[in-house]
Amino acid sequence: MDATGPARAVPLAALRIVGVLFLLVVGCAAMPFGGRIPAGPVRRWCRWVVRAAGVRVRIAGSEAPEGGLLLVANHVSWLDIPLLAAVRPARMLAKSEIRGWPVAGRLTACSGALFIDRDRIRALPETVARIADALRAGQAVTVFPEGSTWCGRAQGSFRRAAFQAALDAGVPVQPVRLHYGLADGASGTAAAFVGDDSLLASVWRVVRARELIAEAEVMEPIVPGGRFDRRSLAEAAEASALPRESLVLVPRQQRAVPVTGTDQPVSPAPSREPLTA
Repeated sequence: MDATGPARAVPLAALRIVGVLFLLVVGCAAMPFGGRIPAGPVRRWCRWVVRAAGVRVRIAGSEAPEGGLLLVANHVSWLDIPLLAAVRPARMLAKSEIRGWPVAGRLTACSGALFIDRDRIRALPETVARIADALRAGQAVTVFPEGSTWCGRAQGSFRRAAFQAALDAGVPVQPVRLHYGLADGASGTAAAFVGDDSLLASVWRVVRARELIAEAEVMEPIVPGGRFDRRSLAEAAEASALPRESLVLVPRQQRAVPVTGTDQPVSPAPSREPLTA
């Protein structure tokens, strides 16, 4: 089992929540110092946040380049955010609802996140321009091109808009493959933030999980050039970042997916998420 343990695990789960909240408060307190904090301490702090939740962290693969960089990954959980920042601290393209998250919302806003209202499709060109401006300024920007979280072996296609920003700015795209599993190598779903999950319910499930491991595999960066348009660049990044297994699609807002047991195959279903990236 990868999810909840017996009742005696509740005190440990509560202690983990206290640890995560403490680190988030420390992060908020450090925000006024902004870019004066070196990347190394930020990476370590992000690893500590994930570890405080009771999740072991493994980062493998290439070293993410410095300078302007579009960091893209498959999207599984709210844990993806600190996990990717442990690879390379970056500004995040985030849905506007995140502003309302307790503590984490303020932390995200103070970190320089680029917020997008997914109900305003006409605002997408402006968002792409803002991403390109940040990339030209030598900043890294994190984007989840699937536009939604997905559970288990299911994944979505990478949307193309954000890749236009990388082309416009002439910066590399850094694919990262994220995976959550157990110590014995089996896949786990406790970390997945899907279906009708609330953030608090998802956090509680994670802190009660046993032997959960978060893995980030940093793939080779993709350097845009004349051979790429935004479609082919998105396809190349998707092929690099997404797991190689045959995939079954389960969009986040389509259904509530059981996340406490073994992954079960489900019927494909079209996503109702609006285009965001």
